[in-house]
Amino acid sequence: MCGIVGYVGSQSALEVVMAGLKRLEYRGYDSAGVAVLADGGLAAAKKAGKLVNLEKELVEKPLPTGSTGIGHTRWATHGGPTDANAHPHLDNAGRVAVVHNGIIENFAVLRGELLERGHELTSETDTEVVAHLLAEEFSATADLAEAMRLVCRRLEGAFTLVAVHADEPDVVVGARRNSPLVVGVGEGEAFLASDVAAFIAHTRSAIELGQDQVVELRRDGVTVTGFDGRPAEVRSYNVDWDAAAAEKGGYDYFMLKEIAEQPKAVSDTLLGRIDAAGNLTLDEVRISASELREMDKVVIVACGTAFHAGMIAKYAIEHWTRIPCEVELASEFRYRDPILDAQTLVIAISQSGETMDTLMALRHAREQGSKVLAICNTNGSTIPRESDAVLYTHAGPEVAVASTKAFLTQLVACYLVALYLGQVRGTKWGDEVRAVIRDLSQIGGAVEQVLQTMEPVRELARSLADKNTVLFLGRHVGYPVALEGALKLKELAYMHAEGFAAGELKHGPIALIDEDLPVVVVVPSPRGRSLLHDKIVSNIQEIRARGARTIVIAEEGDEAVVPYADHLIRIPVTPTLLQPLVATVPLQVFACELATARGNEVDQPRNLAKSVTVE
Repeated sequence: MCGIVGYVGSQSALEVVMAGLKRLEYRGYDSAGVAVLADGGLAAAKKAGKLVNLEKELVEKPLPTGSTGIGHTRWATHGGPTDANAHPHLDNAGRVAVVHNGIIENFAVLRGELLERGHELTSETDTEVVAHLLAEEFSATADLAEAMRLVCRRLEGAFTLVAVHADEPDVVVGARRNSPLVVGVGEGEAFLASDVAAFIAHTRSAIELGQDQVVELRRDGVTVTGFDGRPAEVRSYNVDWDAAAAEKGGYDYFMLKEIAEQPKAVSDTLLGRIDAAGNLTLDEVRISASELREMDKVVIVACGTAFHAGMIAKYAIEHWTRIPCEVELASEFRYRDPILDAQTLVIAISQSGETMDTLMALRHAREQGSKVLAICNTNGSTIPRESDAVLYTHAGPEVAVASTKAFLTQLVACYLVALYLGQVRGTKWGDEVRAVIRDLSQIGGAVEQVLQTMEPVRELARSLADKNTVLFLGRHVGYPVALEGALKLKELAYMHAEGFAAGELKHGPIALIDEDLPVVVVVPSPRGRSLLHDKIVSNIQEIRARGARTIVIAEEGDEAVVPYADHLIRIPVTPTLLQPLVATVPLQVFACELATARGNEVDQPRNLAKSVTVE
């Protein structure tokens, strides 16, 4: 949520910042604003709604041209999405401008103190207090970076702050605590942003900021310190994708492009995983093999779609390693006093690596002495940095809010982690590991095959645009797939959608079955688990006998389902544990097409943000 862009250099700051904000629209927002330093002063504009509203405002009331500026897209927390609450926020003299992502938990106390000292605050936000506090500290120090450090030491909560001051026209200052902020370094220019996508058109050279750090950007360099003023160590890295990767590439929506990119994303996540000795490797491992062999429990923490990936991972981990595995919603994890110790391996799954609920669960686990392994798509983000081991998913940028290729690559990563644990613990021989890797290497082609047969699914989705409810059923690894299908429909089509374990149908949910109610059923393979398959065929018969409209996803060659399927969606034959990689794809296409038919915004669904960086 909330996109932040800062720039200092020789280009038009307004043009750079606005282009950066456009690239960050996928994060979700409900207002936008910019501030530019020019002619010894500071000029700002901000509007509620989408960027087009701000662009119109800038045409009607142009800002002066300057080479230092900041911008923001806001997702409302404190105060509604109004012009007054939009960022940037200024001090009373109009010399300081601040943009902010996160929540300042002690803002009410700070606001009260400012009001007592005669400050006039005009918004409902927690952010505005920072502009006024910075103005006070700058008047004493005449140094914006030092003023930022002093202010940050007073703030409680999770925040990214970026500020400029009219008296330092060639400086942009940023601060980070528990919220993403990355630096871009160019020739005679520098950038700050929530995501490298904002500046990738200008430079691929980036610096990751650590916890409780302040960065000062000038044309000729970047200085990073801790909140205490001491020089801080930073890590530079090169972004391995270009601006074209964040463009729609001829598709109507980013989501369609990202669905189409899944075969490549799956293949890329598998690249280089077997070393010269024939062993499976992860990206970064700071957990010894002896420690992994001592682990007696695995706990997976994640949110939303990533949680569904974790549910599927549980099946693979327990089957391949024989270690008990629990899957927890990260938002609930630390509040229930979970049982953790040094023999617990915690796996944290997050596309952005900045999901606040997951980050706080990770920190709680480490406080209890547990080791943490991260599965993430964003190099240099907080969750991988604070983990003991990392496996990157290499999906490339995912812009659409509803996750597609990130989910499939998370599944691949989960399988790789399960195999890695099996390899280290000796429950999987090397040839067994390599055999599963070979199966996984065929999945990209299987996904491509599914994508080439999706027109009937799109037609079906369009025919159901007037429906109010869709139910999803699954068994075994098909159950989390059903949950993911329901979530996609909620996110995109704004419909009531529920996913159930098919065996639970008779324990209550069957009461929901009504005449012509669409029910999507994910059918397990009849090979190897015929009893499970037979039982779900019985479930299909039960709901069809009560008038449901059955939409059946089944592998090629499964003829037992044909008499009971009103609509049959075929998927390629895959090993049982890997079936979610192909069974999920029709549900993504289905949700996207149904949302389009209902006239909804596919890439930026209402009320949602791409990366949830507050608890």
